[in-house]
Amino acid sequence: MCVSGIMATLSDLPDLVLLEIFSYLPVRDRIRLSRVCRHWKRLVNDGWLWRHIDLSVYQVRPKVIWHLLHRYMTSRLHSLRLGGYLLSGSQASQLSPALMNALGQKCPNLKHLCLHVANLSMVPVTSLPCTLRTLELHSCEISMDWLLEGQNPTVLPLLECMVLSRVPAFRDEHLQGLTRFRALRSLVLGGTYRVTEMGLDASLQELSYLQRLEVLGCTPSADSTLLAISRHLRDVRKIRVTIRGLSAPGLSVLEGMPALESLCLQGLHITPEMPSPAEIISSCLTMPKLRVLELQGLEWEGQEAVRILRKGLPHCLVVVRACPKESMDWWM
Repeated sequence: MCVSGIMATLSDLPDLVLLEIFSYLPVRDRIRLSRVCRHWKRLVNDGWLWRHIDLSVYQVRPKVIWHLLHRYMTSRLHSLRLGGYLLSGSQASQLSPALMNALGQKCPNLKHLCLHVANLSMVPVTSLPCTLRTLELHSCEISMDWLLEGQNPTVLPLLECMVLSRVPAFRDEHLQGLTRFRALRSLVLGGTYRVTEMGLDASLQELSYLQRLEVLGCTPSADSTLLAISRHLRDVRKIRVTIRGLSAPGLSVLEGMPALESLCLQGLHITPEMPSPAEIISSCLTMPKLRVLELQGLEWEGQEAVRILRKGLPHCLVVVRACPKESMDWWM
């Protein structure tokens, strides 16, 4: 960089610009920067730089998390991603209730916690930071009684969004346990194969306040899922389902849904019973607030079916895209 004929270095940049640059670096590189000079050490210690921490790309031992908690995590921390704890062997490191409790006390503004490949068998839901608004569990292990303790209203009172992806122990009883979270408005179930049609229907009856529901690669068919939604989630705004078992009569149960704004149908292939474009248009035209129809992985891009859908739904944005990688894994 040259300013007025004088060569400028990285250190000549304003602190705010340096902090912005540092924020894009992995955690390990941020810490290494603190060894460059005193100026950069002061910048690395700035709480603004540690608002969002992603450790899911590392297999970080709990003792390292404790160090980061004491050294860098402050009241400015808003989101944290952890992963790599579900290791084989009796000596495998695990997250602990003490670590979760300390995290909640040290970081009172933590709103988003995302756990990847974590063993939560010894971590009750009561130990999670009570300030969380979003909780994501990806390929995690939970105990059979997780979420099944007494209905304590002080547990995660602000939780608005929960994502459960490939959590093999999650079943109907756990889903029923989500009804304790009265602030919950968004629920994503991905590959939770122990959840049954009856369990989903019974739970949605008590989760009638949900505004977003995604059921992807699960045991219930698309028809049974949409039927349960139409019965109990009259205020739902966003629906995303996989098309296994989706038929024209199954889709028609959504006709007249008063608040539905976005509908996503996802699958690897178009199934024989899949509604035709004309049948999809017929159902969608009865939804007064529908503005987005998304088709993921259905191989309709560039085909006549897509043109028909876009022409028949001029008030909707018809989006055709590939199926997300994490969703493809649920069919493997």
